[in-house]
Amino acid sequence: MGPRRSCCRRDCARLVLLDIALPDLDGFEVADHLAATVAPPAVVLISSRERNSFGGRVDRAPARGFLSKRELSGAALTALTT
Repeated sequence: MGPRRSCCRRDCARLVLLDIALPDLDGFEVADHLAATVAPPAVVLISSRERNSFGGRVDRAPARGFLSKRELSGAALTALTT
């Protein structure tokens, strides 16, 4: 992940909304890298696909939870992160 990895270490975000199906990256891999940082942010995985289309990968990911993009709202994020 090169420059992206060092950027994550430097910026210290507290919450990351992470699309699982990025054009050139695997969102699950990015979540793993974020979890390995010194002060890992809370990660919420998002996708236009439904949770069950990823099998057990969502459950194994180091993330606070998953929201489909149609479920994405401030209230849903608050419920996952508080």
